[in-house]
Amino acid sequence: MPEGKIIKALAGFYYVLTDENRVIQCRGRGVFRKNKVSPLVGDEVVFQAENDREGYILEIKDRKNELVRPPIANVDQAILIFSAVEPDFSTTLLDRFLVLIEFNRIRPIICVSKIDLTTEEERNRIEAYAADYEKAGYKVILTSSVTEDGIKQLLPLLEGGISVFAGQSGVGKSSLLNVLKPDLELETNEISTHLGRGKHTTRHVELIEIGAGLVADTPGFSSLEFTELEVEDLNYCFPDIEETSEKCKFRGCLHMQEPKCAVKQAVEDGEIPQYRYEHYKVFLQEIKDRKPRY
Repeated sequence: MPEGKIIKALAGFYYVLTDENRVIQCRGRGVFRKNKVSPLVGDEVVFQAENDREGYILEIKDRKNELVRPPIANVDQAILIFSAVEPDFSTTLLDRFLVLIEFNRIRPIICVSKIDLTTEEERNRIEAYAADYEKAGYKVILTSSVTEDGIKQLLPLLEGGISVFAGQSGVGKSSLLNVLKPDLELETNEISTHLGRGKHTTRHVELIEIGAGLVADTPGFSSLEFTELEVEDLNYCFPDIEETSEKCKFRGCLHMQEPKCAVKQAVEDGEIPQYRYEHYKVFLQEIKDRKPRY
């Protein structure tokens, strides 16, 4: 049986890219609904088809990961787009995204957009944040879809896998994709001056070939809640905190009230940014306060 990768899901149809670079329009067999498994963009599948428009997906291969919102599987990395201004750069929101991405074992790359719109003071502030996140182990790229700053750095990182472009609305995801692949001509919306935020212009998940990789321009993360994380998971979603925690006196240290905590000492010494630690504490309390699942 032929195999391929789902590159688009729309209106009950799944579009499967084959090894021969053909796209076959397929439907899912009823067995998936019965087993409560839905094919996702990014899935490796086995299918049968008499022609390019009448195929059926027979089997979904094992996934290495999957996201619920947006619905996509087998993601290699997430390009987290955060604008320097309009809307303003938010470390709180960035850390929330990073925790969710780390928890799903997806490699994050931080991409700061609209760097051309910054004043000298704003640029210095963004560069200071970039240095903090690079020290924590993240790749950070400062970009502009107008001047094309950072595009040459970003393009090679997309090769050889599935990348998700994600971030809050209005940060310029579609604009960056249009620069990376001009013939896309994706719809973009400016920030509403009344609402102070952008409107999502992407309404379904689709994998787009850019260079030697596949990129998903997603409708965005409609939920940023830590519904799946447990208290003991959070430490591992902050790489800088995880590395330092190995020096804590107590195994399983949550870096709150415990004595001889290496993380709290590192924050005092300026080795871990205070704001990163504050976000960790807020997220930890949020997970503790979450209603138990039954």
